[in-house]
Amino acid sequence: RYIFTIYPVEMKSIALKLDDTIFEETDEITMELNMSRNRYINEAVAYYNRMQRKLILEEKLKKESELVRDESLMVLQEFEESDEID
Repeated sequence: RYIFTIYPVEMKSIALKLDDTIFEETDEITMELNMSRNRYINEAVAYYNRMQRKLILEEKLKKESELVRDESLMVLQEFEESDEID
């Protein structure tokens, strides 16, 4: 069981509409964990944000890797062409 403790300096309020089934499931889980619904949702959003940042970074690295690969192939081709001339 993972519990993420977050110590915010300041908290913002938002209105949140959940599907009935998600709300009911959240209530059941928070009761089992003896955790407030607010804390549970905060931790869930924090976890989701970390996962999204990871996916965004993965996509950036993938694009940069492709750029480096393409550049490396061009340099290799130039070397091969210069070897043919010699």
